Amino acid sequence: MLELNNITKRFDKGDDQIDVLNGVNLKVNSGEFIAVQGASGSGKTTLLLIAGGLLHPNNGKIFFNNEDIYLMNSAELARFRALNFGFVFQQYHLVPYLSTVENVLLPGLALRLENDHQRAIDLIEMFGLSHRQHHMPGELSVGEKQRTSLARALLHSPKILFADEITGNLDEDNSDIVINALKTYTDGGGTVLFVTHDMIRAKSADRIVKIENCKLI
Repeated sequence: MLELNNITKRFDKGDDQIDVLNGVNLKVNSGEFIAVQGASGSGKTTLLLIAGGLLHPNNGKIFFNNEDIYLMNSAELARFRALNFGFVFQQYHLVPYLSTVENVLLPGLALRLENDHQRAIDLIEMFGLSHRQHHMPGELSVGEKQRTSLARALLHSPKILFADEITGNLDEDNSDIVINALKTYTDGGGTVLFVTHDMIRAKSADRIVKIENCKLI
């Protein structure tokens, strides 16, 4: 489904260049749950952003179902991401003046989804947030915010979900809820690329890949 082909990414810092990824190759099959690990600053989030069409690599190609996504213009790529990808980030990115259900419904603004309100309600119930559906993000716990962001990412049933350290700030019970949701999603045919520093959570994946010295192992 997803192929990263000889990806290189470097960042400029003053007169210096910092290599983050160098010649990275990865193939992700439909229905796979893949955990990405590595030391802090090793390039895990950079890899996720590039794979998800949010950050251009310096070199290399990203193919999704054999289509080179970075050959698209910005409008085409934005539409493509909305149709095919879901993102869950460590910082949640919930809109502070929208309720839980309104935040979950946000992808419906870009995509005209059938029965999106009912699906949002179903996801909110699945994540144990029914009693919080009309609360604002400032009234939610860390775990509730993370579950809300995951429900939002799943609203349009994306073909692949990119998740970045989404259990890092959660207690064991909330981490289990999130991981079980990801496993249920892949059992239903979805695909997950999951960045985590937690080996216990990583072992829930079908496969673990590790970034070390700018390379993928």
